[in-house]
Amino acid sequence: MKKEFQQHAPTNAIYGLGLIGAMIYFISKATGFWMGALGFLKALVWPAILVYEALKSLGV
Repeated sequence: MKKEFQQHAPTNAIYGLGLIGAMIYFISKATGFWMGALGFLKALVWPAILVYEALKSLGV
């Protein structure tokens, strides 16, 4: 039997670096603990925020 393996390492690495960068950015801009916690949550969903803002600016 032939086994096929799908490798997703490059995309996972890019997402991971983006996640770390977003965490550093959002948490460094925080003025208090709760804003830092919100920054952490924003860092987890930054791709969705990026797509939303891109579609909003395109007028879709």
